Amino acid sequence: MSNPRTLKRQDLMSLERYHAERPAFRTRVLAHKSTRQVALGEHVTLLFEDALTIQYQVQEMLRVERIFEAEGIAEELATYTPMIPDGDNWKATMMIEYEDAEARRIALEQLEGIERAVWVRIGHGPAIMAIADEDLDRSRPGKTAAVHFLRFPLTPDQITDLKGGAPLSLGVEHPHYRFTVDELAAATRQSLLNDLA
Repeated sequence: MSNPRTLKRQDLMSLERYHAERPAFRTRVLAHKSTRQVALGEHVTLLFEDALTIQYQVQEMLRVERIFEAEGIAEELATYTPMIPDGDNWKATMMIEYEDAEARRIALEQLEGIERAVWVRIGHGPAIMAIADEDLDRSRPGKTAAVHFLRFPLTPDQITDLKGGAPLSLGVEHPHYRFTVDELAAATRQSLLNDLA
């Protein structure tokens, strides 16, 4: 990949090449995602995105939609590349998951605003609250969406502290859903540190 913080057309495989390489590429991406996924309790998961996870998303969209024209590829890139972290932030897809449809419906009503209640903390510093859904509002009054896109902006001092070994915790603090991860697994922490300049 030309730059770990960007994704350009030349980084993508053609449909023919992707068809041939998809099984191996998918295995690689799933292993990579396993170090970038954090469960916040039983029903909320954060997948921290990066250039590789977004390349996989774009390749899959091109494959499913059979897109090979330059304009269509550019449109998919424009849709998904804003989810690649910029070196001073993390970006994550938040998924709210309930197997039972009725339980999911009730939960999404109760969890209105949860996307703005997710936080990360570096050391003993203040909680860094997620900035949610900057591209478009995914919720409506009285109900949240099952998927949200979050951004966690970090200051240079916070990045320095992290690289110096400061603890990294994260969680969600909502009236109907609270969960904290006091310390990330070492592999997840290192993967997230790789996102930072």
